[in-house]
Amino acid sequence: MTETTGAVAPGTLYIVSAPSGAGKTSLVKALLERVDGITVSVSHTTRSPRPGELNGSDYHFVDRTEFERLVAGGEFLEHAQVFGNYYGTCRATLLERLQAGEDVILEIDWQGARQVFEAFPQAVKVFILPPSREALHQRLTGRGQDSEAVIQRRMTDAVSEISHFDEYHYLIFNDDFPTALGELEALFRAQRLRSDAQRVRYAAELNGLLEPAV
Repeated sequence: MTETTGAVAPGTLYIVSAPSGAGKTSLVKALLERVDGITVSVSHTTRSPRPGELNGSDYHFVDRTEFERLVAGGEFLEHAQVFGNYYGTCRATLLERLQAGEDVILEIDWQGARQVFEAFPQAVKVFILPPSREALHQRLTGRGQDSEAVIQRRMTDAVSEISHFDEYHYLIFNDDFPTALGELEALFRAQRLRSDAQRVRYAAELNGLLEPAV
């Protein structure tokens, strides 16, 4: 059956959270290569770019004065302070993409997830977990970017983040990457088969099937 031309179902908003080092970014990046029609919201942040990060692609890097101006203007759907830096999601851009039928992923922490879910109770919340504390510590150490003091702080913050896992609809343990990716992909594909979404995509076909027999 061919998808109805011009029938665009509103996109689904996905909130994906995880402690630092759980592999969230790698999973989302791999997902984008396997499933079409997904976009990742680019957040604003006051932190400095890491090696290889590009302004406007990975984040919109702004100073604190500009961030506070955006907050005061009501530009953000959510904003939070993480590791001493501020992060925020642009409301207008997000709504535009959802209305165009795109599925949008927000990679945010539990604080931001709470704010977004209040405004979008239909959002799908996914939490990515490491298999153990030992594995998480090894991943953070393996990056080679942070001092031991920073790693210990991230471990402490990770435990705090993980304690909010029960606020999410889905949990994915990233022990084996291909398995975790397969589970994440299955979640997205199943969500697109919801009755309300299919009714929009295939409105003409459904109407044809329900026409009285001649």
